[in-house]
Amino acid sequence: MTYTIGIIGGTGREGKGLAYRWAKAGHRVLIGSRTAEKALAAAADLAALLPQEARIEGMPNAAAVEQCDIAVLTVPFAAHSDTLQTLKDLLQGKILIDVTVPLNPAKVTRVSISPEGSAAQQAQKILGEGVQVVAAFQNIAYDHLLKDEIVECDVLVSGTGKEARRTVIGLVQDAGLTGWDAGVIENSVVIEGLTPILIGLNIQHKVSSAGIKITGIPE
Repeated sequence: MTYTIGIIGGTGREGKGLAYRWAKAGHRVLIGSRTAEKALAAAADLAALLPQEARIEGMPNAAAVEQCDIAVLTVPFAAHSDTLQTLKDLLQGKILIDVTVPLNPAKVTRVSISPEGSAAQQAQKILGEGVQVVAAFQNIAYDHLLKDEIVECDVLVSGTGKEARRTVIGLVQDAGLTGWDAGVIENSVVIEGLTPILIGLNIQHKVSSAGIKITGIPE
């Protein structure tokens, strides 16, 4: 299936990388931002890298959420709660893919846990049962996504409802990655917690691409 995907805060590096992959796979992608100018500029930059038939547009966050089938949240944790409160009504009835990680900018290699347990759990608490929140893409280095290369990193998907997780795993595959059903939303605290560990490995080994791989399961 193809979807209209609205990326909230899509002008950042992770948002643009995912937008590129999904637009190339045939989805209609709406780049959202607090300012229309930034969204339009990001969409134009990506359009220059994509085939002419790719569908990618820039607009304010609210418009992107209103028009989309599936929303994706790619904002820093400091903006997580306020952004969700602002868009709460527009997100009702949709799947929200939450890519956010609770990082302390002063200590990015140390695991931080939100009062709710994880960013995804915070999102679910704010949005209520009318939104299916799914955590994914926290452990993939953004610089891989904008390149046409095979990415040696798996994506763990946890969240509300098995069908919602299955839909998101399909989008993981459309982005050229391997997705795994990691169970209920409570498990997202572990997935988000892997990100600062991977950042620490990147720093130690002077690389930018540390990731995770699930082994021992036959294809």
